[in-house]
Amino acid sequence: MSDLYIAPDGKARCHWCSATDEYLRYHDEEWGFPVGDDQRLFEKLCLESFQSGLSWRTILEKRENFRAAFAQFDFNKMAEFDDQDIQCLLQNTGIVRHRGKIEAVINNAKRAQELVKKEGSLAAYFWKFEPDPASLPAPQTQSKSDISATISKELKKMGWKFVGPTTIYSFMQAMGMINDHLAGCETREMVHQARLAFQRPKSI
Repeated sequence: MSDLYIAPDGKARCHWCSATDEYLRYHDEEWGFPVGDDQRLFEKLCLESFQSGLSWRTILEKRENFRAAFAQFDFNKMAEFDDQDIQCLLQNTGIVRHRGKIEAVINNAKRAQELVKKEGSLAAYFWKFEPDPASLPAPQTQSKSDISATISKELKKMGWKFVGPTTIYSFMQAMGMINDHLAGCETREMVHQARLAFQRPKSI
């Protein structure tokens, strides 16, 4: 099977986005485009944590429900969630009702506040790990890396949960820290240009 998929518009895309229209939109409009907004970064990391052991299609289908349930992933609001909020979330059929993951993202909201105080922003912290594109292997040939392992280790030391190396690598792909679109994919060049124009945030 080819690694590329010819979409309805006749242009090639990464094959994984051929499964659903939702995948194609996500691939074309979001995946790999650089993100510097803390709330969006936190959302992406939370959703990657919820995805662990599940299909990404499940997460995309429930994303609006997740946003409504978790205060649009405003980590300053999520940090105030208490046991009553957790019980309500466990009854919410529109999200993934996994107590460990729910408690983890609420915990991570508190850790995110701490990290912002230290680094100035989540964006500044994560983007400082951006690898040299020339050092990367061929796109979509690995599910974790030395850098994702390093970030995972650092976050865990700071008390974050459900942030293993594979989850972090998926986050790196999604937030645009790396351009993992395949050679020949229509979106790869658009992501490349977006990354060239992106202003990398700096730590305080």
